[in-house]
Amino acid sequence: MPHNAKTTPTTPTAATPNSRTTPVTVIGLGAMGRALAGALIDAGHPTTVWNRTAGRGDDLVARGATLAASPADAVRAGEVVLVCVVDYDASQAILEPVAADLAGRVLVNVTSDSPERAREAAKWARDHGIRYLDGAVMIPTVMVGTPDALLFFSGDKSAYEEHEQVLKSLGGQSAYVGEDHGHAAVYDLSMLDFFWTSMSGLVHGYALAAKDGVPASSVAPYLKAHFSLLSLLIEETAKDLDAGEYPGEEGNLAMEVAGIEHILHAAELRGLDVSVLRAVRDVARRAVDRGHGADGWSATVEGVRNPA
Repeated sequence: MPHNAKTTPTTPTAATPNSRTTPVTVIGLGAMGRALAGALIDAGHPTTVWNRTAGRGDDLVARGATLAASPADAVRAGEVVLVCVVDYDASQAILEPVAADLAGRVLVNVTSDSPERAREAAKWARDHGIRYLDGAVMIPTVMVGTPDALLFFSGDKSAYEEHEQVLKSLGGQSAYVGEDHGHAAVYDLSMLDFFWTSMSGLVHGYALAAKDGVPASSVAPYLKAHFSLLSLLIEETAKDLDAGEYPGEEGNLAMEVAGIEHILHAAELRGLDVSVLRAVRDVARRAVDRGHGADGWSATVEGVRNPA
């Protein structure tokens, strides 16, 4: 989920009685960095913060954080060093000069980037004796620190297990997804791929209805009910793709392509952009052309995997 999505916050998690508190440093105090630091403070972890631009940590200091004078001071204050900046170029620019201070500590980088960049950062950390976890934050700032908040972490398993309490204080649904440092980013990209293409379909569906005088608010209740079907299909489709089998007894792909053509025609008549719909149709057609016309919708993965 994008960090600026609107959602209703739930009750933050709290430190359990007699639980060990771990000194943590947060580098990068944009909106997400401040939210992460706030959750650590609320969970009772001694929290040191640093930001390139002065003044951003004042509210956190008022809540109990310590503002470090430099990245080196910040790193030396924490057993776990959490980095949340704009990109990996920015994180490396900050971390490279303090690599010696990071040695032996656990570095957790939740800066958004690609799996390839995560693996490059992991190699750099390994070369400098740094225990490294890569992470991805899947929720908006208002959900950080709540029981329903989801973050992914991958990399050094022993580091995750040792500091799971710290990482769970950032989100109750936080999950370790493997020793490949790139996997947190893979999960992030996969989920956001689904989210944004779904959002595109939602907006397009509303726009189509509006062309005939039907407001989005009138369609919304029925879309919510229809979404329960999509929810059921998530696990079913995953099972099909992992097995490489695409049963079409409930509806074959050739017929579904014909249905998409009807939607395309209606949208074009109403002057709407149909580039996304056309792309969906073309992917499905490629799967049909590869012999999957009698299979189910899961077979469109063959069109995705073979774009030529």
